[in-house]
Amino acid sequence: MPEFNDDLRLAHVLADAADAATMARFKALDLKVETKPDLTPVSEADKAAEELIRGQLARARPRDAVLGEEYGSQGAGPRRWVIDPIDGTKNYVRGVPVWATLIALMVRGEQGDESVVGVVSAPALGRRWWAAKGDGAYTGRSLSSATRLHVSGVSRLEDASFAYSSLSGWEERGRLDGFLRLSRDVWRTRGYGDFWPYMMVAEGAVDICAEPELSTWDMAANDVIVREAGGRFTSLDGEPGPFGGNAAASNGLLHEELLGYVGGSDGVA
Repeated sequence: MPEFNDDLRLAHVLADAADAATMARFKALDLKVETKPDLTPVSEADKAAEELIRGQLARARPRDAVLGEEYGSQGAGPRRWVIDPIDGTKNYVRGVPVWATLIALMVRGEQGDESVVGVVSAPALGRRWWAAKGDGAYTGRSLSSATRLHVSGVSRLEDASFAYSSLSGWEERGRLDGFLRLSRDVWRTRGYGDFWPYMMVAEGAVDICAEPELSTWDMAANDVIVREAGGRFTSLDGEPGPFGGNAAASNGLLHEELLGYVGGSDGVA
């Protein structure tokens, strides 16, 4: 039995509960939406889903720490659950079905914290992806009805499909020139946004993706899923894992080339 099998099963249970809560309020005419201090939106569904997950974790894994987008960090220790209750809140509040609940387990080892379990559940799309360290990455309706994921074998940048979220973040962080050069040199670009590009990298449908500003809860689940599908997940500067404040993911074959375009600042303020 894989080392984290029980934790993966629990993550699916948590995702099931979150899916029910978020879908119940999706497209609700009376959905309450507030603006957070960072000027991003948060809905009542974001808060309710995170509260629900935290409550179940308190009963099932009382010794584990929890980090969530809406309610911060709680507890300490070598095991920490990382939650983004709705990744893609702007889509959620506008009725766009591209949003997901992201649940990850991080465990502290000799090399530092590592994502060892990840579940990405997008109920409005009818899709779910997951992985556990050493056991591969999968997509499907359930643990018993799943297809194993593997990244693409595309090895030439001019044949690659590149996915991203938006242009503005690249310009604000002085990385727009590299982003534009990359977009001109690849075969295809698409702005799918949020969790979806990483899942498509894991599926082999997209070859590279990158974002200039992210939080740990945006990346922890994506990280382990991409890696277990055979790909690479780093910061834009090549730091492994979901800790660099931004992300680059690839099929592995194109990763160094990707970093060569997006890894440096071009000096734009």
